[in-house]
Amino acid sequence: MKSVEPEVFLVARPELDYDEIARYLRDVGGESWLERLDRGDLDAELNDPQNLAEFAGRLCYRSWEPGLNPNVTRVRTDQTQYLQNILRSMHGSVLEHVSFSFVLHNVSRVATHELVRHRPGVAISQESLRFVRLQDIPFWFPEWARQDAELMKRASALLEQMEEFQGWMAAHFGLDDEGVPFKEKKHKTSFMRRFAPEGVATGLVWTANVRTLRHTIEARTAEGAEEEIRLIFGRIGELMRREAPALFGDYTVEDGAWIPQWRKV
Repeated sequence: MKSVEPEVFLVARPELDYDEIARYLRDVGGESWLERLDRGDLDAELNDPQNLAEFAGRLCYRSWEPGLNPNVTRVRTDQTQYLQNILRSMHGSVLEHVSFSFVLHNVSRVATHELVRHRPGVAISQESLRFVRLQDIPFWFPEWARQDAELMKRASALLEQMEEFQGWMAAHFGLDDEGVPFKEKKHKTSFMRRFAPEGVATGLVWTANVRTLRHTIEARTAEGAEEEIRLIFGRIGELMRREAPALFGDYTVEDGAWIPQWRKV
């Protein structure tokens, strides 16, 4: 039995093509927005996720500068204030353009079964135990469980027995014999996974846009949420607050629960 800890890796974030943005802005008369960006007025360092959200919002109202839309006589020039107004006014559709991809590593199928309930704005690619044969059963124990010696003794013995049975089945089915077709390996491996616990650690790539992330971070760190998924989304929340502070800086954290100032964006 291999004891593991859930981990979160941020593996992809938005990257803008500023040359193409400039070409578009020249056509609509919005060059001043890009000039502010070049001067660092939008951010001391280019923050593509925040810039993309602002770009999408300004396109909706043609609010690159006063006068381009005769209904717009003044515009916010501070990006943080602009994006806070997006959140406050619940103009969440522009946040759907901004997506991040994470690897959730050593997370149980308890967590992933709950995670798949969040479908809008999400893409998931999970390790397939139909193809990947288990040789051990990696497992996460929360701190309170690790402090219970009798529980750990019995749980470890049970997991070791399950691991031994996985090895026995592989040998019994001759899966490592010469010339066994992959189709047969896949067939038997799919059967063997039925004897793994739901708590077996696995991995997946999880991609979500900012609108979905804001809701999911709130929902899955709430006091009543399952403890492993609370841990995972607390870490995702910390990552997102560093990546896009203007889009995630309104949260307060109370006993692990991430509570936004503006909900249901």
